Amino acid sequence: MSEGAAKKEEKPRKFQAIRGTRDLLPPETALWNHVEQTAHEVFGTFGFGEIILPVIESTELFARAVGGDTDIVSKEMFSFTDPANAIKTLVQDALQAGLGVDMENFEQIFQSSIEEKVQFISLRPEATASVCRAYIEHGMQQLPQPVKLYYRGPMFRRERPQKGRYRQFYQIGAEVLGGSDAPAIDAEVIEMVMTFFDRLELQGVQLDINSIGHSADNCRRGYVEKLKVALETVKDTLGPDSQRRIETNPLRVLDSKLESEQGIIATLPRIADHLCEECAAHYAAVKHQLEMRGVIYRENWRLVRGLDYYMRTTFEITAQGLGSQNAVCGGGRYDGLVELLGGPPTKGIGFAIGEDRLILSLQESGKAPAHQGRDVYIAWMGERAHATAIRAAKDLRKAGFSVELPPVEQRFGKALGQADKLGAKYALILGDNEVSEGVWTLKTLADGSQQKLTEPQLLDFLRKS
Repeated sequence: MSEGAAKKEEKPRKFQAIRGTRDLLPPETALWNHVEQTAHEVFGTFGFGEIILPVIESTELFARAVGGDTDIVSKEMFSFTDPANAIKTLVQDALQAGLGVDMENFEQIFQSSIEEKVQFISLRPEATASVCRAYIEHGMQQLPQPVKLYYRGPMFRRERPQKGRYRQFYQIGAEVLGGSDAPAIDAEVIEMVMTFFDRLELQGVQLDINSIGHSADNCRRGYVEKLKVALETVKDTLGPDSQRRIETNPLRVLDSKLESEQGIIATLPRIADHLCEECAAHYAAVKHQLEMRGVIYRENWRLVRGLDYYMRTTFEITAQGLGSQNAVCGGGRYDGLVELLGGPPTKGIGFAIGEDRLILSLQESGKAPAHQGRDVYIAWMGERAHATAIRAAKDLRKAGFSVELPPVEQRFGKALGQADKLGAKYALILGDNEVSEGVWTLKTLADGSQQKLTEPQLLDFLRKS
């Protein structure tokens, strides 16, 4: 067989979604839309406005904000270089220096290594750092404080896909930036997300709270030192990840899920016993504020959150139907993050909801809204009826009804069968008689009943049904 013939017989490659990503299809997307619309409505009642962020950011933004030693930055980010940007930067430098860009002085223009000009960018692994960057970049500290923002969209982490966890995953989150660090702000943020879950009728919701002290005070620094000493004495009994974290971030050892480490962790010093007077008072006030709002919580001394910028209040919310990885929301206070990123001293608190897990929990508990079929299927026959059907479809859609208009003529029996498959409530039957008389036949598919209606009567009936 000739090479040309072999190429001709080669089958086209069948493409699939990259591992750790997936397509979201109807009717499931209706549930996603419902969740996001509910967030929009609930967060709006608390005075939050939506911010839409870019998917790519400077790698350094996350390294500085999240922490270079965290798993997210060191292991999980999708990062790459932008050499085209390096060339553009070098050319701009040359022009500013009064050099022409041609082959004769090429070496002079590019005497600096391109590597020094390469911009490293990453797909965002989280959004808090991006919101803080936007707050600084757009001078939002000049707005009335605090600034309340919420976001939604895809995030990216290179980790092992598992139930409810993907490499491209989705988050809904909110941040409060500026103003004070009053405990009432912490409580209201938590109240808002609990209200959101209540509106969705999420099952088995459990709120855990803790305080991890202030990073600049002796309570946090002193506790971490005591924790590290305690961990060194049991280091040989811990797994590799926990052993590494003793040096990089001892607090993260408390978050270990390894069964073999639980008994050891239970004997370690507790942060609540080492809070300074100010942090202890703040934590007590947050709990009081939650009680005033009727928010039920559980204290969890091991709740530290995984990112370096958290301080004082931390919280996590779990739900049923997700197995051991049952957290659907996590958040806390991060005063100082904006300043770390080059902005003015700014108070901050926020949370992120794992939308994938939230959707899964709603589906597992049967709280997903029922699939909505068409309101009306127009069964038409004949050219005169076709023109009337097109006009009827336009008028019904304008009135807000979901309408299926078949593109070709069908026998009424086949049309009614298709209407039933699409879950239509009604079939509007249009033939020569209906067009001539100006009285249309509307069939209720649930019970098979029919009635004759004029066009104005049809719209009035559908609005009331």
